[in-house]
Amino acid sequence: MVSRPHGGRLVDRVAKDKARDRLVREVMEMPRIGVDSIMASDIANIAHGVYSPLEGFLTREDYLNVLAEGRLSDDVPWTIPIILDVAKEEIAGLREGDEVGLWVSGQPIAVLDIEEIYGWSRDEFAQQVFGTRDAGHPGVRLIAKRKDVLLGGKVLLLNDLPEPFTDVRLWPRETRVLFREKGWRTIAAFQTRNVPHLGHEYVQKAALTFVDGLFVNPLVGWKKVGDYRDEVIVAAYRVLIEHYYPRDSVVLSVLRTRMWYAGPREAIHHAIMRKNFGATHFIVGRDHAGVGDYYGPYDAWKIFEEYPDLGITPLFIREAFYCKKCGGMVNEKICPHSPENWIRISGTKIREAIRQGQRPPDTMMRPEVADVILRHPNPFIEVEELG
Repeated sequence: MVSRPHGGRLVDRVAKDKARDRLVREVMEMPRIGVDSIMASDIANIAHGVYSPLEGFLTREDYLNVLAEGRLSDDVPWTIPIILDVAKEEIAGLREGDEVGLWVSGQPIAVLDIEEIYGWSRDEFAQQVFGTRDAGHPGVRLIAKRKDVLLGGKVLLLNDLPEPFTDVRLWPRETRVLFREKGWRTIAAFQTRNVPHLGHEYVQKAALTFVDGLFVNPLVGWKKVGDYRDEVIVAAYRVLIEHYYPRDSVVLSVLRTRMWYAGPREAIHHAIMRKNFGATHFIVGRDHAGVGDYYGPYDAWKIFEEYPDLGITPLFIREAFYCKKCGGMVNEKICPHSPENWIRISGTKIREAIRQGQRPPDTMMRPEVADVILRHPNPFIEVEELG
């Protein structure tokens, strides 16, 4: 059956009806803290239960426990600290117990009940979460730009963010209802920050063989330079599902959050979020959430051994490639032929072909998917932004 929410309860911190009307008026008189689009997405994910059991930004005890143990202070698995950073001058005069309005792009988004104000070490965060302090790591660069003080406390969402992908944007309460309506008892979730190639399709369909339905949940939000733009990823998945997947076997919905590129720790984080959407299984790829050579290709598989209480079943499916003798996509476990017959899928080669205005080989990517990408005037992120 659909999985239980992480921590046992699906969080709902969305202000409703009269309470919302009152807070919308009161927030105009509260002290204001501006947040960027990355933080605004975290607020929405807290409020709508994507980050269950979190009801707000981590207080000090939970923050330190997540860094040191990969768990909240009550021992619930949690590997990426969800924090709200502010500059000292932004909180001058504020005390623990105060309420503040959180604003993005000139509009109030939420109210924060400040439970704790505390300092943090960006170097410690980087070392514990990413396993490195090297500024060549995109997650380390992102954290280095964050501010000096952290605020912990519960949030109450007043307004949802504008959503460009309204027809493929579902919250956990909605996916759980949808999965039940479809009669799916087992659901495999797939995390991606890329457009789909044949290797992704192979992995997804291999998982679909063993479960009732597939939940394709591409990440839209902050990513590094060279990654695909959100609208390109969504368009590519739309056409792939339309042409190559059985009707009613797949649900496509975007997840608005940042990429951390934290390798093993982020694999657990990705699994927890999909558990909250109702998935019972989670596909863990080779070098999941990795970047460069900071992590071993199967480190993200090994970390799941530390979390037998995670409550979602990892699916470890080997990397796929095209075998000329087999005449299709296979992996090393099922292909008897020698490597000279293999055509490995290279994301770098796919990007090079696209940058030159050419279709990647049909042994790497579906032509319909390639054509969707090629129609976009600039499919890649060119400038690294904070939020």
